Amino acid sequence: MESSTIWALLWLAVAAGFGVGEIMITGTIFLLPLAVGAVGASVASFAGASLLLSLLVFVLVSGAGFVVLKPLITKLDIDLPNPKGFGANRLVGHHATVIRAIGTGDATGQVRVGGEVWTAVTEDGQSLEAGAAVKILEVIGNRVVVEPDYYSDSMKELNK
Repeated sequence: MESSTIWALLWLAVAAGFGVGEIMITGTIFLLPLAVGAVGASVASFAGASLLLSLLVFVLVSGAGFVVLKPLITKLDIDLPNPKGFGANRLVGHHATVIRAIGTGDATGQVRVGGEVWTAVTEDGQSLEAGAAVKILEVIGNRVVVEPDYYSDSMKELNK
């Protein structure tokens, strides 16, 4: 088998790898131009181009692919806020009740939000007693970061 044919097959394998990677990585169009560039380099190698020339074809075609796809990439890469009701981020902004006291520092407690119980810490390390109303600021892994919900507390006082 000739050297350029071997390089052509290797470029096809690289193109397939980039193509599969593009499919597997959601939310981006980053590997597609590289896959197209590798196909271009493979075609050049099948035509008998040297490794240096096929590498140049790869770089030029990939660069052109990025330029051509830039408007689509920009359009699809709009920075949207975390969607409500999707994953654990649905909890951000919701009100919860402390069911196991949260200690000072990074000592964890538990909060109930809806029908779920989550491990919780406070943003500033303050302690909160069981029964306190809190607001969820962020979800980090399997715990929520909360702050006292003074609005809910004041509404409880007004309703008494």
